[in-house]
Amino acid sequence: MRVGPYRFFFWSKEEAEPPHVHVESGDVYAKFWLAPIGPARNDGYHARQLGRIRALIEQHREEFLERWHDHFHGG
Repeated sequence: MRVGPYRFFFWSKEEAEPPHVHVESGDVYAKFWLAPIGPARNDGYHARQLGRIRALIEQHREEFLERWHDHFHGG
């Protein structure tokens, strides 16, 4: 999924971890847990950007969780 400058995605071999989403734009990257929502890793985003990313994840959380479960558990 793309929203503005942010690309949200999953890595295929991370099914053993709790649900999460990766986000990148340009050369910066972060990883956010989906339940509860919170940053797991940040490589370069400023606090304001992390707040915007968190708001986008909150807005699309159900879709991310649905896609996570579809991808890793076949629905």
